[in-house]
Amino acid sequence: MSREEASSGELPELVAAVDLGSNSFHLLIGRVEQTPVGPQIFPLDSLRENVRLASGLSADKRLDAASQTRAIAALSRFSERLRAVHPHHVRAVATNTFRIAKNGPDLMRSCEAALGFPIEVIAGKEEARLIYNGVAHTLAADGSRRLVVDIGGGSTEFIIGTDYTPELLESVFVGCIRFSRDYFPGGEITRSGFKEAVLEARREIQVISENYRRLGWDQAVGSSGSAKAIADILHNLGDTNHGITRAGMDRIRSQLIKDGVVNSEALPGLKADRIPVFAGGLAIMIAVFEELSIEHMQFSDGALRLGVLYDVLGRGRKDDMRYYTVEQFVERYSVDRAQAERVANLAARFWDQVSLGSVEERGEMETLIRWAATLLEVGHSISHNSFHKHSAYIVSQADMPGFSRRDQRMMANLVLGHVGKLGKVATLISDEAEWSALMCLRLAAIFYRNRLNETLPEVKLVLKGRVFRVAIDGSWLKRHPLTQHSLEQEKSEWRKVGIELEVV
Repeated sequence: MSREEASSGELPELVAAVDLGSNSFHLLIGRVEQTPVGPQIFPLDSLRENVRLASGLSADKRLDAASQTRAIAALSRFSERLRAVHPHHVRAVATNTFRIAKNGPDLMRSCEAALGFPIEVIAGKEEARLIYNGVAHTLAADGSRRLVVDIGGGSTEFIIGTDYTPELLESVFVGCIRFSRDYFPGGEITRSGFKEAVLEARREIQVISENYRRLGWDQAVGSSGSAKAIADILHNLGDTNHGITRAGMDRIRSQLIKDGVVNSEALPGLKADRIPVFAGGLAIMIAVFEELSIEHMQFSDGALRLGVLYDVLGRGRKDDMRYYTVEQFVERYSVDRAQAERVANLAARFWDQVSLGSVEERGEMETLIRWAATLLEVGHSISHNSFHKHSAYIVSQADMPGFSRRDQRMMANLVLGHVGKLGKVATLISDEAEWSALMCLRLAAIFYRNRLNETLPEVKLVLKGRVFRVAIDGSWLKRHPLTQHSLEQEKSEWRKVGIELEVV
């Protein structure tokens, strides 16, 4: 799907987001309506499962069987509710615990089978961007600069932005589950444990604090469970500041230390499922206030899942963040736009002829092929020698807002394998569609190796089983001996990975 085609798409009736957080799994379904200020999403239904995934993470970063069972059971229940939503309008994302768990990929396969939809493991900065997107859509677009803080089960995201545009994004490895487990074992709360928890959180946050202080903000906003729990307690205790304050948190901390446990009777408004992780979340929030010199923070109901919903809506229209990201890479790395467009168009034409998967799957893969073709030569900014390896590294490792880790990995595989020996990607690619996409990209690169904007003869690509057949005018091929020689080499190279290429 081209960007022009995406921008003309009709608004979906329903969109859905699944957030596989380290503490809770959330499902949010929204109704899309056109309003005078543009498309708006109105929450229609939500489900929350207190999975506490990160609590099952061992010292060697492996998830135990119990936490995996809870995760799969929760997603099985979500699956039933998602049947009413078009598959193309559902996006599921997984966060910190899936990022760090060594057996995360194994669990992911089971989770996807239970949910019935693909799940994207997103990077920390992408999580931060989506959180900001959700929060921004719950606040007035008044031009003020906001600091958004989201304390999750496994990580805490910090974002500074204005209206709908994030300017500074970071993800710090401090979360309410780990801090509750490490500093308040068995639920026991002590003064020394609280002091150690706050100091450790400050130590982690200190790495980013200078840049955030330098940029500054007009308003601080907290989102998600820990911030909501603190704000609800202070409201029920009669705090008239309508949000979170240092004095208010000091009052809660004193009460916790006095009781020695999280006593919900002394903390009105605290829900039972927050009790096991509340102390860790409070310690982190106190550290945030101290390290960033915050006095007051308001709470927003916007969170990752709402941000994902708006991102789903954007992917069907002109404001798909991924287009902007690729455009920024083109500018930053001085990509030859004309060459990128030639290769992208021909590769997309080949892909259309191969016709694998559903209409939506073909459209999404075509888009990834076009983006990969656009990013083939970003490695030239490092060195011409082995530029494709440099390009693949950049694509796989760079922060690319809008892209999941799976998207980046797939594009990096295509970029790495678009020239040279196929052996280097033989262990990286197993999917038939991805091999076919790579074939399309390699052939396009061969036909436009001369980097000239010349008219090619009609070239057809047909796939039957494990055999690709390229049909081309023989007289044209004879007049282009280098292309002919390259195609002969391709036949030998593909045979090494068990795929036949015929040129007729």
